Amino acid sequence: MKIFARISWLFATIVIAISLAIMIVTFYLLPRPYSRKFSAWLIRTAIFFRVKAEGKEDPTAQMFLLNHQSDLDIVVLEAITNRDIAWVAKKELFEIPFFGLALKLPQDIAVARESKTSLIKLLKDAKHVLKTNRAIAMFPEGTRSTKDVMLPFKSGAKIVADANKLRVQPVVIMQSGKYYNTKKFYYKPGRIKAIFLESFIADKSDENWLSDLRIKMQKVYDDELANNPSRR
Repeated sequence: MKIFARISWLFATIVIAISLAIMIVTFYLLPRPYSRKFSAWLIRTAIFFRVKAEGKEDPTAQMFLLNHQSDLDIVVLEAITNRDIAWVAKKELFEIPFFGLALKLPQDIAVARESKTSLIKLLKDAKHVLKTNRAIAMFPEGTRSTKDVMLPFKSGAKIVADANKLRVQPVVIMQSGKYYNTKKFYYKPGRIKAIFLESFIADKSDENWLSDLRIKMQKVYDDELANNPSRR
């Protein structure tokens, strides 16, 4: 069984790489954001995983905040919204040959950890993105969590949202790491559920809204597990 899962992981990884290559080639041939949407569709179709959305997307949302377990999380959001998404990602990812180009072409936002100058650049880039009517997407945990407990949310998302008084919509993604795990070289087809929560306007005067949001998202995640034993 482990051998089959690793072969499946290798196949899924090759498909993801090919899909990114197609996205790069077609980026200037297709209107935004269709090259990225087509790439996401191709990945879902070729590796046999489905996405189910629950709740209602707010078409006026300016920032999506998602929990993070797997590289498939990006594909999930791209699959359930027609919006042109600007992803916030670690600067190091932009420097990886080939993969970095897939981030640079759509003008996603690079951020360096623990850097004050990078924070200033993040605010500047976010303001530019918002002027082009794109939505910002961030993983406030800052890295992938390996279990069903979300990591503490980092302050970057709050700083950007507060500075621009953004309408924020949280999205809870259920157990994507259960299906595709790069550290364990594991993949299995399945259905990943994404839950849109109610959107809200970031309030700078509320110092705890980001930490409170983590608690709310974790509760939605836990309730979904409790109500669906097959996910455990």
